[in-house]
Amino acid sequence: MFSLTVAAVVFGVVFLAELPDKTALAGLMLGTRYRASYVFVGVAAAFAVHVSLAIAAGSVLGLLPHRLVQAIVGVLFLAGATMLLLKKDDDEEEIRKPADQSFWKVSGAGFMLILVAEFGDLTQIMTANLAARYDDPLSVGIGAVLALWAVAGLGIVGGRTLMRYVPLRLITKVAALVMLTLAGFSLYEAVVA
Repeated sequence: MFSLTVAAVVFGVVFLAELPDKTALAGLMLGTRYRASYVFVGVAAAFAVHVSLAIAAGSVLGLLPHRLVQAIVGVLFLAGATMLLLKKDDDEEEIRKPADQSFWKVSGAGFMLILVAEFGDLTQIMTANLAARYDDPLSVGIGAVLALWAVAGLGIVGGRTLMRYVPLRLITKVAALVMLTLAGFSLYEAVVA
């Protein structure tokens, strides 16, 4: 059964964690070179694949005893928050330009870039953690994929403008704070529940 609350929490966490990520910059760079709709289709497909893999991993975690899962999830959230707080700003990576700007070439370039760049990324790990925590794959999957698509859309269409008004460091700190809060709840449930 779909839970709007779970989907909203997942959306917020994943959205904040993905904003300062290199893929937002990659989407921005692709969006400035190619037709935005073509880029978005490829990027959106890659994110859907990543969320599916993360939900599957989280479902496996959900088979373990509740206290153990909460302890694992709590530690992983702490690690994710630490990664965000210690992360240095990445230089923009050069993106290879397809030979032509056909739909399949541009979408394929976006898909491959995100598929490779996001594999094992923080947001994929967080999505698996959230799937294990909430034991609601549909709600977690929808929240995560919508968050990733929103960040991709912002990056492709209006990333430069957003970064003028919202400092990347602030977004990173807010995402880390949310992850620390989720870690606290998970570890509390592991010990007390």
